[in-house]
Amino acid sequence: MIAKDFITAHTTEVENPRLRLLNKIKAGEYPLMTFVAIPSIRQAQIVALTGLDGIIIDCEHGHIGDDAMHNSVAVISALGVSPVIRIRGPAHDIIKRALDTGAHGIMVPQINNAEEAEQVVASSKFPPQGVRGQGSAFPAIGHGLTTPEYMKSANETILTMIQIETRAGVDNVDAIAAVPGVDLIFIGPNDLAQALLGYVPARGDEPEFVAAIDKIEQAARKHGKWFGRMVNNGSAAKDVKKRYDTVAITGDTKAIQNWYTAEFDIARS
Repeated sequence: MIAKDFITAHTTEVENPRLRLLNKIKAGEYPLMTFVAIPSIRQAQIVALTGLDGIIIDCEHGHIGDDAMHNSVAVISALGVSPVIRIRGPAHDIIKRALDTGAHGIMVPQINNAEEAEQVVASSKFPPQGVRGQGSAFPAIGHGLTTPEYMKSANETILTMIQIETRAGVDNVDAIAAVPGVDLIFIGPNDLAQALLGYVPARGDEPEFVAAIDKIEQAARKHGKWFGRMVNNGSAAKDVKKRYDTVAITGDTKAIQNWYTAEFDIARS
């Protein structure tokens, strides 16, 4: 039986200046993130120096294996930015491997029901709150702590983010958001649009799509969870600032392509 009564990232009193994303979201400062899909230490450093608060290392869709995952976490955290790993699914061994890098949080895609969310929480927390095992020196390094200090604080400082991006996830979102230890509900707008509408991207005004986002937000707020999503650019992030606690502004591959495309269009005009 997994213990359900425990301190979470929402209620923790642990103060660690290294945990930039957690500190800013707790303070209501609307931290900004982005996705990184290219496996490069230098790329991770460059993105980390842009002034954002968290970098989501995309191990679901990105070209990132274990070596790049570990290296990216190390350089991002060393530069005072919070590394978050989007894992490829809610399996116990994948969650354990991701957290053993020293990541400040995990993002788990396509959560469909409360049972899956409970499994994620159990795998991301040490006993007695969960079933995570200890054996790596790297997590403490990523948090700027000794291993004993990390073991005392990890359960209540690591951000556990789950994505709602399927029809089943929307149907069951109230039960998912009610799971203790789920810290943040994150909308994957493209997969959500594909699931509900059959195409991407959504225009944003489709009644079913709008209703789904409203339902997800209501569930997150009802159960006291932070609420976030991906947006395409800074203007969109500014427009939704009052609604979301955090957003991820596109990703490295799109940012590079979009910048070059726009500049070449100007050059040829």
